[in-house]
Amino acid sequence: MKTASRDVGEEEDSSVDSPPRENPNPNPGPSPTLQPIRVAPPPPPPPQQPSSSSSAPPAAAEGAAAPSLLHLSFNQDYGCFAAGTDGGFRIYNCDPFREIFRRDFDGGGIGAVEMLFRCNILALVGGGSQPYYSPNKVMIWDDHQSRCIGELSFRSEVRAVRLRRDRIIVVLDHKIFVYNFADLKLFHQIETVPNPKGLCVVSQQQGSLVLVCPGGQKGQVRVEHYGARRTKFIMAHDSRIACLALSQDGRLIATASTKGTLIRIFSTSDGTLLQEVRRGADRAEIYSLAFSANMQWLAVSSDKGTVHVFNLKVNLGLTANDRPRPAPDPNVPHVGSSLSFIKGVLPKYFHSEWSVAQFRLHEGTQYIVAFGHQKNTVVIVGMDGSFYRCQFDPANGGEMTQLECYNFLKPDAAM
Repeated sequence: MKTASRDVGEEEDSSVDSPPRENPNPNPGPSPTLQPIRVAPPPPPPPQQPSSSSSAPPAAAEGAAAPSLLHLSFNQDYGCFAAGTDGGFRIYNCDPFREIFRRDFDGGGIGAVEMLFRCNILALVGGGSQPYYSPNKVMIWDDHQSRCIGELSFRSEVRAVRLRRDRIIVVLDHKIFVYNFADLKLFHQIETVPNPKGLCVVSQQQGSLVLVCPGGQKGQVRVEHYGARRTKFIMAHDSRIACLALSQDGRLIATASTKGTLIRIFSTSDGTLLQEVRRGADRAEIYSLAFSANMQWLAVSSDKGTVHVFNLKVNLGLTANDRPRPAPDPNVPHVGSSLSFIKGVLPKYFHSEWSVAQFRLHEGTQYIVAFGHQKNTVVIVGMDGSFYRCQFDPANGGEMTQLECYNFLKPDAAM
């Protein structure tokens, strides 16, 4: 990738609902060099460069304050997570837990960090009270060169960035832009309802790209199948969409609304509702949703302080009503209500599908969740600097077992 800069103006937002299209240039230029992450030498001093770096947490000065967290996100295979702070960013490995490296910026915050698996390329957006980069720009950072090798500029703040090996997706308040990774040329653009949380998920399986985002009206989800050049709209909820998750292969999508009581799983190919599970009866803000790699489990975190794991029984191509009911699996607990014989009388709440396993955390703290690489494990990362790795029992369910717990902002401090 050559160093590049593009300024995206609002006047480019024509034909936002046109079908996905391929870039007419069949030879967009050289691809960026993608290599596994390694710790680069310290970058040169300012102006506009990180001032220090290390591959392990430095010894904290006595009484030194921990940085303020601005952002947390997992990489595409959930093996790592990135933290944006008011003074730079840090990259951590999940299993075993350790800090891989950090980049410290003098007097500047990073409000979004998006990894590309474990390679040297990251996308950065400035944030906090003193952003290091403009919040209207996406900076493409090459950690092997310890510098930015490209940027995308906009007229409004960037809400989120998503990366694939072939695409960069930038989410604004009302628009989503899809770019070729190799040359930063605009590939497609989408108009959405107001999207201050930057909701957008993309498939990571090699080949066809599936992108899911809020649609043009409240409660609607838009699915872009770029390989098939097809757009699908799904009326997922009556309330606004609050959280989205997509399976790695792009076949399943999980949605939650601002009400936060029900999570629905749809087929992205035809919009069929495959399953509905219940987090609880009270309203809640859903912070994150995550599928397991085998699409058997779904994890959910919310402001209620409990992480739930649900057993998925999806059968792609059939609706929940049409799908034949399999014989009970003795290894999976029954989490439906025993009152089903009078479900026609009782409210829907009483015959909902409930979570198999739970893990209790601090109510009100924002946590993101993913499935670990070890069987039946869940990784939880919090905006309070907490890291948990837990294990659930697929046969008996119930409370998860805590395997690890760290404060990744103060590595020597016990939780």
